[in-house]
Amino acid sequence: MAKIRVLVVDDSAFMRKMISDIINSSPELEVIAKARDGKDAISKTRELQPDVITMDIEMPEMDGLTALKNIMQENPLPVIMLSSLTRQGAEQTLRALQLGAVDFIAKPSGQISLDIEQVSADIIKKVKAVAGTKQNIMNLNSSVKIPIPRKKPAARIIKPDEILNKLVLIGTSTGGPKALYQVIPSLPAEIDAAVLVVQHMPPGFTLSLANRLDSLSEVRVKEAEQGEKVLAGCVYIAPGDYHMMLNVQGRDAAQELCIHLDKSAPRGGLRPAVDVLLESAAEKFWGRMFCVIMTGMGSDGAAGIKKLKERGARIIAEDPSTCIVYGMPRAAVETGLVDKIVPLPDISEEILKTLNSPVNW
Repeated sequence: MAKIRVLVVDDSAFMRKMISDIINSSPELEVIAKARDGKDAISKTRELQPDVITMDIEMPEMDGLTALKNIMQENPLPVIMLSSLTRQGAEQTLRALQLGAVDFIAKPSGQISLDIEQVSADIIKKVKAVAGTKQNIMNLNSSVKIPIPRKKPAARIIKPDEILNKLVLIGTSTGGPKALYQVIPSLPAEIDAAVLVVQHMPPGFTLSLANRLDSLSEVRVKEAEQGEKVLAGCVYIAPGDYHMMLNVQGRDAAQELCIHLDKSAPRGGLRPAVDVLLESAAEKFWGRMFCVIMTGMGSDGAAGIKKLKERGARIIAEDPSTCIVYGMPRAAVETGLVDKIVPLPDISEEILKTLNSPVNW
């Protein structure tokens, strides 16, 4: 079986060697070349047509974002960004994911990360997962639009006293930020449901994701906070390294749904985990629930939708044609509980159609 061919791009010779050694340690992977900056990366991409590229963001001559934009316009390939764990690094990473990078890996200790081996398993797993996704990337680039920041409606009404009767629950991982850019900004300000999102990301990056989505959307988008009330017209992103769960306060007509952030053990190696949110919603929420499982590695969400289905929830999964990685949606579909399989550009429309349906789904 042919090895997965990887191009490693980093301005540090030390980092190029360390990352290459990690990748070459897997018998299924092979580093075919290294590039020292964005210009070198573009040239070697044209010449060698690698299966996967790992790309540093901060480089002289031409940075990773500029090189990424060029590659995505000229000949889209799976690109995994390597970024720092700083606020600026998080914002640059989110920009890269919006431009078409399929995933990212945070360097443990900055630009020159002597302890890069801490994330060696993550590097190998992600390179393997995104190899062979070129066609999916091309499908996405041809079918989705890059949203632009929009002015918030002057009178966007959030009613704190309104009884919440509908929840939209979204779970996603690899490729998820770009997918969320297509779904969340398409939701109207007057949506009569709260939206809860679990996107697998480390701390800091989820705040940047929430802020970027908020700038693109009519609905309010924020990183979830401990104890806050869940309101219709708001989107809550689970913070990195915390499970997002739900609690109920009050009684009868005065019941309120609130966020509970939890540091209990990771589920399947993940915190936040989609399954934890879905199971909590199934246990705590009294109204109608709609769940969307989108692109991502693994099977997170498959266990949770079983609990939701027992409560009469409607479940959709993203179509494989638009998934960067058809892992989580596939696992959901294989439960036999998914009501509909929907390509990414149609997911927001399907959410709104279902929410507005008079049928008791």
